[in-house]
Amino acid sequence: MSSAWNASDVTPDGAAWLASAGTYPRSTLALWEERPDAPVVLPCGSVFDVVSAPAMFGRRMLDRLWDDGPGSGPVAEFRGRMLLFAAPGTAQRLPVLLEWEEWGTRGRGRDARDARRTNAVPPLLCHGTGDAVTVPAPSESTSPTARASTETAAPARSATRWLVAPDTRQPWLPGPEVLLWAAVRAARSAVRISIFPPADQGAKVYDVSRRR
Repeated sequence: MSSAWNASDVTPDGAAWLASAGTYPRSTLALWEERPDAPVVLPCGSVFDVVSAPAMFGRRMLDRLWDDGPGSGPVAEFRGRMLLFAAPGTAQRLPVLLEWEEWGTRGRGRDARDARRTNAVPPLLCHGTGDAVTVPAPSESTSPTARASTETAAPARSATRWLVAPDTRQPWLPGPEVLLWAAVRAARSAVRISIFPPADQGAKVYDVSRRR
């Protein structure tokens, strides 16, 4: 792997892994060969599950995973939500663990600090067997017309993009316990940290070479 490789670039092996989740992987790869900037809808449950969080809270989870934990699997941003790709079965198990942590209880039977921590936690949507998600395109490249139109204007931030793109045919995926750990610590930090993100938050890239 080149030292200049960007965590937001999907490699051919990563694209093959994503495509393997669908019924017709070759058709998906053929589409991406022709249109590398096309997002697609892929089913969850067999190759990966997906945990969806509001973008700001998902970013805090991601920071905890990379700063204090084992790193993350692929992560995408889609229409204001963070999609954390997880091991199959996570969508079924994580809600149970969250309930065990009294995730849905708003402060009953706990001190004020724990109540504030829980109130700071938004709902996490878990997508598993029977669900499907829209995954970003392998490339954020644009057509010549689109590139020309942005030469005189500031480029708009894409509503769908990879923050940590798949790079192998067998990427490491966090399980429910790891994501529970990250969510609890993100909730604790949300009590202390300003709701306003740093100005360069959207530009942050994670060093996948140090994962695990």
